[in-house]
Amino acid sequence: MSSYNLEGVEEMAGGDKEFMKVVVQTFLEEIPPDVDAMNEAISNNNPTLAYQYAHKMKPNLQLFGLELMDEVKVIESWAKAGRKKDEVPQAAAKITKKVKVAGIALRRDFELE
Repeated sequence: MSSYNLEGVEEMAGGDKEFMKVVVQTFLEEIPPDVDAMNEAISNNNPTLAYQYAHKMKPNLQLFGLELMDEVKVIESWAKAGRKKDEVPQAAAKITKKVKVAGIALRRDFELE
């Protein structure tokens, strides 16, 4: 089983392999630093900033089929309503791990440095 799903990317690219590669490259350049920034905001107890990064990543996480919406919602509800704070570290860890594993697989599958 793959750590990601490219159906959304393929649909968006209309079968254009070069465009797909650009989308993958953009994901690899933008999402890991956003995950790091989100984790830093969480460790600094800054729910507003954590929310901004989690929310910003949401479309990409969905596009690549990473199935992390529940985890993003945990971080968003911590920021919006001060709820689920005890679940935040676990949610962040799952997002971090899935993005890392998908990144490794995408680099391999698309032969990117």
